[in-house]
Formats: sequence, C-alpha cells, structure tokens
Amino acid sequence: MPNLDFRSPRLFVDLPLGEGSSVALERGQSNYLGNVLRLGAGDNVLVFNGRDGEWRAAIAGRKRPDSLIVQARTRPQDHLPDLTCVFAPLKHARLDYMVQKAVEMGAGVLQPVLTRFTQVTRINGERMRANVVEAAEQCGILSLAEVGEPVPLERFLATRDSARLLVFCDEAAEVTDPVVALRAAGSAAGIDILIGPEGGFAEEERALLLGQPLIVRLALGPRILRADTAAVAALALVQATLGDWGSEVGPISRGNGSGVPSPLAGEG
Repeated sequence: MPNLDFRSPRLFVDLPLGEGSSVALERGQSNYLGNVLRLGAGDNVLVFNGRDGEWRAAIAGRKRPDSLIVQARTRPQDHLPDLTCVFAPLKHARLDYMVQKAVEMGAGVLQPVLTRFTQVTRINGERMRANVVEAAEQCGILSLAEVGEPVPLERFLATRDSARLLVFCDEAAEVTDPVVALRAAGSAAGIDILIGPEGGFAEEERALLLGQPLIVRLALGPRILRADTAAVAALALVQATLGDWGSEVGPISRGNGSGVPSPLAGEG
C-alpha cells in the first residue's frame, strides 16, 4: 500500500498537469474549496487528471479560489487492472453505491448490459461518471474507470474478446468454494465479471452464457445477495484471487500498460 496523503483535499481536473502550469477551477470546485473547506490563496491541494499522475498545487485567487498553480508531482501515473464489471442497471441510489464501490475495488471498465429481467433500462451516464470521479478523489485513485454505454447482453457476449475470462455470478449455480474455482481458471487476457438483474437470468440467457469459451460460474455463497452487494463480493473474490490484492502479481493487475483501461469488450 503506498503512503498516501489523506489529509489534503484531492480534485480531478480534466486538463494537462505539469510543474508551473495553471489550472482554472470550475465553479463547484471553487465553492467546495472556498466555502466548504474554508481554504484560500496559498493553501495546498492534490490534483490528478487520470493521465499525468498526482500533483501538489497551490490555490490562487484574491476573493475566492479561482485557479491552482501546479507545483510538484507527488505520485506517478498508475494503471487500472484489466477488469470489467458487467452489470444489469440498478435504481439510482443502489447504482451510485455499486459504481463507487466498483471503482474502489479497482474495476477498469463499468459496462451496463440489458437482460430480459432488467428493471431499469435508462441510466444517466454522466451521473455514473460523476460517481467514478468522486470515488477516485476520495480514495486516492489516480486512474478513472471507463463507463460504457448500455448494450443488450446478447450483443456484449457476441462481440467480447473470447480470450478474456468471464466470471458468471449465477444464483442458480451449485455452492462451492469460489476461490478454488477462480484459481483453477488460470491466466486470461483480462477478466469480465457479470452480475445479473434483481430478477435473475432467463434460462436462454443462462444457456448462452454457459456456452462462452472461457467461463467460471460462481454462486456467491449460500444466501441470495442484492445485485449491488453481489458486485462488491465478486470483485473482492477476483481481486484477492487473481488480481492485485495478493502477495504475487495477478494476471489482471497490470492493465494494458497505456494508462487507459483496455478497450471495452462488446463495444460497438
């Protein structure tokens, strides 16, 4: 675990960062620093843009914070695991929670899919992205997860990379040791974790899923979990078994080496 500065406020800015550069603050950021945190000219914050690492910056502005002067880099840019959280959309509060927790757990891509029993078919992509940013700001994360547009489950499965491991979280599966099952899967070119809707999967969807070339079908314990809870449980299992939680470098911990999440399987 890196030695992070959790005392300084952190802000995401979608602008290039470098020593001596000036970054204009958005109205909400200015209000947060000046009126909520009571900070003013000369006070320090941390900033990141998902590309150039984390930097310490000084607040500038006479009456209120209106810009930042970037001073020195505190951490180099890292890379997200090549890990996609695939899920049926949820209602607002539960979707907010799931997105925030998936970011905290290291998901590199958040991909909504529409299934037969999906209860929510319209989602606010900007709200999802705002939750991604908020979670990254609060948890010291430097890279932002990609948010995909909703696609039908059949399209996602038809166009995803068959070399990727699909972790199919299925409430109808036999309850066995999930750690053993994941370890037996071996290496793969990235991992997709699929969480179904509150109504479960239709039988034709389950048959289509079980026909995927590289798949691990998991039951997440002897109790039925809510979809947002299931996402957190599955991400924890995968990260602890195959990801970057273990003592050894896992097969999904390095991403694609570019600083950007791997291309979205099923995009198109």
